[in-house]
Amino acid sequence: MAPDPWLSMYESTCHTAQEVAEKIQERNRCQRNGESTTKLNVSIRSLLQNLKEKTERLKDLLLHSVSTRQITQLEGDRRQNLVDDLLTRHRHLQASFKNEGTEPDVIRSSLMAGGVRQGVVNPWLVEEPEETRGLGFHEIQQQQQRIIEEQDAGLDALSSVLSRQKQMGQEIGNELEEQNEIIDDITNLVENTDNKLRNQTKRVMTVDRKSSSCGMMVVIVLLLIAIVVVAVWPTK
Repeated sequence: MAPDPWLSMYESTCHTAQEVAEKIQERNRCQRNGESTTKLNVSIRSLLQNLKEKTERLKDLLLHSVSTRQITQLEGDRRQNLVDDLLTRHRHLQASFKNEGTEPDVIRSSLMAGGVRQGVVNPWLVEEPEETRGLGFHEIQQQQQRIIEEQDAGLDALSSVLSRQKQMGQEIGNELEEQNEIIDDITNLVENTDNKLRNQTKRVMTVDRKSSSCGMMVVIVLLLIAIVVVAVWPTK
């Protein structure tokens, strides 16, 4: 399984912070011995800048991972605590480099022993959640991978449901198109039938008028014939 890039960068950033602390202790030792510290100061400034840039990069990557749901909210909160701790480390190291605030020997004792001296709590220690407490780097990776796999399984199931719904929607759409075509055909048939009925009605009315006119003419002709017959018929 490929290592998590974020966790790999976090480990690298922690190593940079540790290197800064060691350089500061070496610088302080040289100062006490009256030795030149110019090169060490230049190196420390460069490392502090590198530490700041790496921490900012971790913040950006974490924000992207949370917003795109590549990690769980719980893991996002845990990683945010780690980033906040790195920011605290940077401030303490910056102050120690400038000989401000915390006594350098106290920081050195905290870094090397991982405990408490003269009532000063080690700012390097991180309050981890119960889910990851006591787990190693690879165990945390495996746990995170399991969570991601569970999320992927849930997303696959949701995708399957959405796919079926999409297919049903397409089938309903096709059925509606067929029904609309049938309705259009019926509408055209009704219009054609109505036009035919109108035409036939006009023809019948025309024939009826013609029939009435012919009947009148026949009656008139018969009357005329009758008058002529009566006129020419010899009377006794």
